[in-house]
Amino acid sequence: MAHLLVVEDDEQIGAHLESALRANGYEASWCVTGASALQVARAARSIDLVLLDLGLPDIDGVEICREIRLAQPGAVIVMLTARTDEMDVVAGLESGADDYLTKPFGMVELLARLRAHLRRGGTQPDREGGEGFLDLGDVRIDVRARRCLVGNVDIVLRAKEFDLLVRLAESAGSAVSRETLMADVWDENWWGSTKTLDVHIAALRRKLAEAAAAHDRREPVIATLRGHGYRLESPPAVVQAPLSPEG
Repeated sequence: MAHLLVVEDDEQIGAHLESALRANGYEASWCVTGASALQVARAARSIDLVLLDLGLPDIDGVEICREIRLAQPGAVIVMLTARTDEMDVVAGLESGADDYLTKPFGMVELLARLRAHLRRGGTQPDREGGEGFLDLGDVRIDVRARRCLVGNVDIVLRAKEFDLLVRLAESAGSAVSRETLMADVWDENWWGSTKTLDVHIAALRRKLAEAAAAHDRREPVIATLRGHGYRLESPPAVVQAPLSPEG
């Protein structure tokens, strides 16, 4: 039975969520403050998914998200927000959340989204074939070990970031639509916003660029194809300047 944690200070909403989740076969815990949620997250052996309201009275929701991610690295975190400012959503996703829902939302949509996340379990299964490596310039992806390396140094990627990079690398040089990426990395029956895809792409670009720059290497380029999706391109070959003729 999946263990879900609801963090919601509105008692009517929190009680309704807890009751609905239990009625649908989930083990559910409900906290009304950020401090109590952090206590539960740090003490629990395993939490599968967290429904986190960003507008809590005691601790900023983005900070709670970051702390829960540290305490429960394998948990899926879905933010619940009444905020319309896009930067709040982006900040939450960058702090470790996997998805978000804007209030008010329907219970049917919420349950469908939760089932989609829990089916994936936060990661994709390892892909077989070849030697289990995908090489993109100076970046090597060890699919079976779930490692991404520049030289011999690991690039620390979250589960969805790694799955997204592998999916793009499998089609390196070819366009991959947004719908295909959401279906293959998140869920084939995904329902709702795809903004999480854009935030994960931005994080991937930043981490690849920072790691490559730190070790004087070349990173692959994730090109945006407006109105369609993305394409992963190997870094251009280094062209050596011709030697000047002597004398």
